[in-house]
Amino acid sequence: MQAWHDMAAVWPRGWLLTALLALAAAAQAAPERAPARWFFDDFGYASVEALEQQGGWQRRSAAGHPGVPGARWAPEGVSLLNDPDRPGRGLLRLRAQTDGTPAGTQQVQLCHQRKLLRGTYAARVRFSDEPVGGVDGDPVVQTFYAVAPLRHDFDPEFSELDWEYLPNGGWGSEKTRLYGISWHTVRLDPWLAFNQSHEEFGSMGGWHVLVTQVETARVRWWLDGRLLAEHGGRNVPAVPMAISFNQWFSPAGLLPAGGAPRVYEQDVDWVAHVQDRILSPQQMLDQVNRFRRQGVARLDQVPPADPPLQSRCDF
Repeated sequence: MQAWHDMAAVWPRGWLLTALLALAAAAQAAPERAPARWFFDDFGYASVEALEQQGGWQRRSAAGHPGVPGARWAPEGVSLLNDPDRPGRGLLRLRAQTDGTPAGTQQVQLCHQRKLLRGTYAARVRFSDEPVGGVDGDPVVQTFYAVAPLRHDFDPEFSELDWEYLPNGGWGSEKTRLYGISWHTVRLDPWLAFNQSHEEFGSMGGWHVLVTQVETARVRWWLDGRLLAEHGGRNVPAVPMAISFNQWFSPAGLLPAGGAPRVYEQDVDWVAHVQDRILSPQQMLDQVNRFRRQGVARLDQVPPADPPLQSRCDF
């Protein structure tokens, strides 16, 4: 109390009261931070039909980029199963196969609504080094990513963030590696791309937690709680994107045609996004565990883009 009397004696008359009233008014006027908006799915659906109808996911059937020209995008390549390591929990499985010919190649893709931009993206994904059927060696690409459409060559609003695992190499290199790629723009034919990428070499077979933080001026990539890379400039996404998973084959380097189909599987335990919040990998894991303890199997608090954007699964 003596300190307050001393300050009041030194400061001009009425200044202290005016300052305190101004601080109180500012505190009262300051808006509270809005609650976090989450998108979360642990793929505990009773059927693939429920995955689409209740969860809002879409299986791709449209032909086209990426992958082997003439290959089929197979909706039946998406399935749900019980987690053998965690009874009572579901897993999403993507199953792709090739016999070395376009007609005998089936790729698979699953996507959600296009409405996510800044914030934190995360998924627990199981990559595979070897096929579950047939001989090993085809350049398969296993992914978790967010994307907006490429409307034309070098589209300035193109946005994409890719986790891509190449267990058998590809794209001019035989090295096994995991990519984290932040896209600026691209021309598909002839190919010319502008992006920033990080390559993590070595086997990534097994389960991993992939986290991507998207801020206004940077993108940060985390693998199992370890920071791999930071990208900036125009490589930061500019428009809302759709969370997606796919598994496809690089068109160059397929093994010779013939023999039994080579079948690859990629599994997903859960996927999450928090809008406009940058959370650490551990904070994302803590929230996922909290959802599960509370019995929350899926949650979508992120409103559609305004105006709404078409949800497609062929970009």
